[in-house]
Amino acid sequence: MLLDARGVCSFADYFVICSGDSSKQLEAVRDEVSQVLKKAGVTPHHCEGTTESGWLLMDFSDVIVHIFAALEREHYQLDELWSNAVPVVRIQ
Repeated sequence: MLLDARGVCSFADYFVICSGDSSKQLEAVRDEVSQVLKKAGVTPHHCEGTTESGWLLMDFSDVIVHIFAALEREHYQLDELWSNAVPVVRIQ
């Protein structure tokens, strides 16, 4: 999911919220995001979390990428927390 958070958030313009079914998938998503953006000259300002924790965060200043395991995504419910943000893309 890609959310336009400019109207509801002071620290980022967009949130990407996605899920993986295993720690390998979480790692693959993180690595692909890193590689693609690095090629475009964009590096993260800050990263945190581990695949074992079920939640990875990549802070690119204006865009924050959240990569969740299914249980953690359901638990933290960022989709609900930022429900006033404008959905740009939603892929199920």
